[in-house]
Amino acid sequence: MDLTDTDVTGKPASRARRPAKIEPGVPTSAPSALPPVTSSPLATPTLTAGVASVTHLTEKLSEYMTAADLKKVKEAYRFSDEMHLGQVRKSGEPYISHPIAVAEICADWKLDAQAIMAALLHDVMEDQDVKKDELIERFGAPVANLVDGLSKLEKIEFQSQIEAQAENFRKMLLAMASDVRVILIKLADRLHNMRTLDVMTPAKKRRIASETMEVYVPIAHRLGLNNIYRELQEISFSHLYPLRYHVLAKAVKAARGNRREVVKKILESVKNTLAMAEIEAEVYGREKTLYGIYKKMRSKHLSFSQVLDVYGFRVVVDSFPNCYVALGTLHSLYKPMPGKFKDYIAIRKLNGYQSLHTTLIGPYGTPVEFQIRTQEMHRTAESGVAAHWLYKTGDINLSDMQQRTHAWLQSLLDIQQQTGDSAEFLEHVKVDLFPDSVYVFTPKSKIIALPRGATPIDFAYAIHTGIGDHTVSVTINGEPSTLRSELRNGDIVEIVTDASSRPSPSWLSFVRTGKARSAIRHHLRTINLPESIALGRQLLSQALASVSIDPDLPEPLAERLLNESSAKSMDELYADIGIGKRMAALVARHIFGLLGGESAAAPVDHNSAAELDPVTICGSEGVSVQLAQCCLPIPGDAIIGQLRRDQGLLVHTSDCSVAKRQRQKEPDRWIAVKWGADINRRFDSRIKLLINNEKGILARVAAEIGESDGNITFVGMDEDKEHVLHQLRFTIQVKDRVHLAGLLRNVRRVAGVNRILRERS
Repeated sequence: MDLTDTDVTGKPASRARRPAKIEPGVPTSAPSALPPVTSSPLATPTLTAGVASVTHLTEKLSEYMTAADLKKVKEAYRFSDEMHLGQVRKSGEPYISHPIAVAEICADWKLDAQAIMAALLHDVMEDQDVKKDELIERFGAPVANLVDGLSKLEKIEFQSQIEAQAENFRKMLLAMASDVRVILIKLADRLHNMRTLDVMTPAKKRRIASETMEVYVPIAHRLGLNNIYRELQEISFSHLYPLRYHVLAKAVKAARGNRREVVKKILESVKNTLAMAEIEAEVYGREKTLYGIYKKMRSKHLSFSQVLDVYGFRVVVDSFPNCYVALGTLHSLYKPMPGKFKDYIAIRKLNGYQSLHTTLIGPYGTPVEFQIRTQEMHRTAESGVAAHWLYKTGDINLSDMQQRTHAWLQSLLDIQQQTGDSAEFLEHVKVDLFPDSVYVFTPKSKIIALPRGATPIDFAYAIHTGIGDHTVSVTINGEPSTLRSELRNGDIVEIVTDASSRPSPSWLSFVRTGKARSAIRHHLRTINLPESIALGRQLLSQALASVSIDPDLPEPLAERLLNESSAKSMDELYADIGIGKRMAALVARHIFGLLGGESAAAPVDHNSAAELDPVTICGSEGVSVQLAQCCLPIPGDAIIGQLRRDQGLLVHTSDCSVAKRQRQKEPDRWIAVKWGADINRRFDSRIKLLINNEKGILARVAAEIGESDGNITFVGMDEDKEHVLHQLRFTIQVKDRVHLAGLLRNVRRVAGVNRILRERS
């Protein structure tokens, strides 16, 4: 049964021919010949670039679809062919060849009829202005929702290309969260576009390849679609660095002949050894991708010959126990390298991947890497979430991998609810698209997978947002640790919470996961919103005064400003300024341009902070204004303010070395600040004493601090048994600089104190 009664370039019978449209996207000619990547018989088939065949698609679908489903797909094909009639790709081929090719890739995964129909229709809303209601009427709501999730937001006007791209990704990822078929079809669409990228201009090739490497490659890896992950990576590499790619391709081709004898010897030895142990297994060599070689050379500073001297083999056995039996058999054949064994079967990777990895010393002293897995594990390794397709059966019991995937997709919805705009949403999602993970345990032995470099705060938010929001301390492997400690594989982490505790802006400087980052920012926006609005209004008023504009903006001007800044209200705009997301000086310059100033893009004077009225610091502003821990400013100190993105205003002393370094990097984020006249609170300050190691000295110093109206919050001693003098450190609370100076004079008179000073950054 064929999908159509006419050829793909034939004219439709029922609808008027649409005007021809040259597709600016991608051509259909194949890229430069890629070096073959050795694949197993179980690997997901891939589509050869070129004009797709309707007959070939029909044959694939007939293998697993019913006649009724095929009939629905046929209707979708005819509609798509009719809509795209007259539209051609840049290579000159009929545009319908692209939807057919995307559908063929989806058919390789044996996706259901709804997904295949959506693949055939995925461009009709974007290119031909077909309404969603029409798709619902003709093909049903599920298909229409899939197509809608795949369509770009062409109708909305955006401030920039970056903002438009971020909003498109946001829509696609949220649609994916409700139905993972959206991203599978999108990956198939991107794969065919990448296979047919050659006719584009070099600049556009690089842009599309960079976007693919940055977003689609990690998504494919996160979903366990390793075949697509490797192919997208390889093609992107060929367009981003064409010279490096061709040099490596030539070198690999030349080296294959020299390696053939060693590979043959290892294969024969391994097969014979496994046969003697009565283990049924398929054994074949794994050839590194060019990007894999390039990445390893760059990251480990290795030469080409050093990378290629490592041989890789895959052993696919018939049962789970035989994975470990085969491992022992191989270890008896060749000696294992210490520290080079990883058990991803007992603790699988975040994307569901399972295998035993071991590196042995083979013949001639060459390292040999083995991956040992079952056929089921291999299918999962190659096709990921598509290996156990959720929609092709009525089974409601999800596999472990599907549960992990759906948990990640659900986290996208959580991030969406806590995120202010599309660019930030995409930023958080990118953080979670990581290839490496660490695996840590809860006190009840539940495994939590986190990105490398994650902290206890990331762990707390991975368990539940409520736990993260109320975290106060942590113990790692039974020992108290700091909240910014880097977690390592196998750590047992226990979080201590307090109902009165709240997230700190400083957490944003060390958390790694998108969920933790978005939850902290959400808290800072909502709980402290009045403080952020007040600070933002003050900052904008001062910035407007610098360009001689009345801070009380007329209503028409305010509405125009909101429309052009994508803010919903002036309070939202003020809050964005107060938390450092927008720069008050830049907003003021924009208003200056709206009023018909000399230049809407007037240059920003990075030193203008000194010319504006300083922001007054009273010490009671809440978390929208923070005192820097590096220098701990107190009233009386000369101070300066740093506007940090989504963290509000950070106040440093003017002579702080940390502030000086950061001001050189981002001079436009610094503003003038001053202390208020009536400050009724105490401030932390650090002091350091050089003392004689004698009886009662600590008590005498502490008593003098108390008599000087100081409050001790921390005390520590640097002990050195080889010296008579010791260093004593205090964190004390004082009213201001005058109070601190008096306290230092009093403590200096204590017997046994040789020297005392205020400790700076």
